[in-house]
Amino acid sequence: MNNPAPSRNSPASRRTVLATALAAAGAGMLSAAVPALAAPPSAPSARSGSPAAGHREGTPVDNRFWSSSTDWRGGTGNGTKVLPGTRSGLVVATPAGSTDYADPHTGRTSTWEYATWTSPVHRSKVPATEAIASWNADTPAGTWIQTELRGTYSDGAATPWYVMGRWAAGDGDIRRTSVDDQSDDRSSVWTDTFAIDDPASGLRLVSYQLRLTLYRKPGTTLTPTVRRVGAMASDIPDRFTVPAAEHQVARELTVPRYSQNTHIGQYPEYDNGGEAWCSPTSSQMIIEYWGRKPTPADLAWVNPDFADPQVCHAARYTFDYQYDGCGNWPFNAAYATTYKDMNAVVTRLGSLTDVERLIRAGIPVITSQSFLEKELTGAGYGTSGHLMTVIGFTAAGDVVANDPASPSNAAVRRIYKRREWENIWLRTKRYNAAGTVVSGTGGVCYLYWPVEPTAAQRSALEAVGVR
Repeated sequence: MNNPAPSRNSPASRRTVLATALAAAGAGMLSAAVPALAAPPSAPSARSGSPAAGHREGTPVDNRFWSSSTDWRGGTGNGTKVLPGTRSGLVVATPAGSTDYADPHTGRTSTWEYATWTSPVHRSKVPATEAIASWNADTPAGTWIQTELRGTYSDGAATPWYVMGRWAAGDGDIRRTSVDDQSDDRSSVWTDTFAIDDPASGLRLVSYQLRLTLYRKPGTTLTPTVRRVGAMASDIPDRFTVPAAEHQVARELTVPRYSQNTHIGQYPEYDNGGEAWCSPTSSQMIIEYWGRKPTPADLAWVNPDFADPQVCHAARYTFDYQYDGCGNWPFNAAYATTYKDMNAVVTRLGSLTDVERLIRAGIPVITSQSFLEKELTGAGYGTSGHLMTVIGFTAAGDVVANDPASPSNAAVRRIYKRREWENIWLRTKRYNAAGTVVSGTGGVCYLYWPVEPTAAQRSALEAVGVR
């Protein structure tokens, strides 16, 4: 495969494409979704988030996730209640009201009851140029959720409420979707990423809060259950190369191997078929590594002639109908947590040392990168955006990856040169084939792990700022 279709570009590299697209779910949809909501809380104050925020000194990344009973009670609910227990959650109690939602991807307008929860203001320890929200939720048929972010700039002004995703595990009630054309001319949302429009100006996002809206069919007792919501805020410096991290770990995890290319031509309505399924294929590998998989009933819709139907399933249920692709980062994380007792976040790591720490503890890492063919020896292709899974390191420190852009399942396991891999994943600037400067992802990754990790796994996650 010479040039696998990118499943997801970084926000900066997608701006030209998104700016010229005719958005079916534009900024006007913001009010259409919840017109009956009470006025949003006053602009974020200077108070900081709780000590549970994940930040490591010297790293330009700050994680804050709400998931415990204490976390949920620290926010402001309107029609929600907190489920107690070892795995807490947020559900609808008495709806705050009802509203109509015109789904831009089905043409249907439906009435929904809703309840809301707004987080406390979190003051990021990293004044940020970007922020990515992610969430873990159960959304039975007849329910869905929306996640929004609003923040304060370094000059004290407030952003609008930005929709970071409208999501359901299924696709029978609404079409899960990002929302295009959201901007106040100082910041914008590019599919799943809040970004300062002109980082060179010095403007930064210094604090934010998240708002969840939980929807259900009127007159029912159905409810979504949100288990985790949060965001990763970061300010990764512009760089074409990154410092080398000393090799520390030699270990390889036994992870199932699936090729996206064996699915080329299958279900082209989902991101043009398998050639663009690197993200859901990677997600499915890790979900199965943790011992989860779809049931035969889940897979009944897949053509029985297709091998590895679970990859088709992952593509369908990560598909973003506005982005028109399966590479929406938070949608992949949310899909992983549709399986029993799983956690997932989207974050950034700072070095291969972070990845080695996780591998040592038994946690594989799904990474996002872009590169020319000549920049990654042995890949055999170049890409403007591709997801792979790091499953280990050789004794020499080279990266062992399950690369879904392989001709067969047997060929998925690859060994890539450490220094090359490190650079293509962590850089924020690169040259494309035309010699133009474009963006890199700056260390974006997905982390999936069970609700009850081992002590070593918990410690490794905390060491990279995830709690």
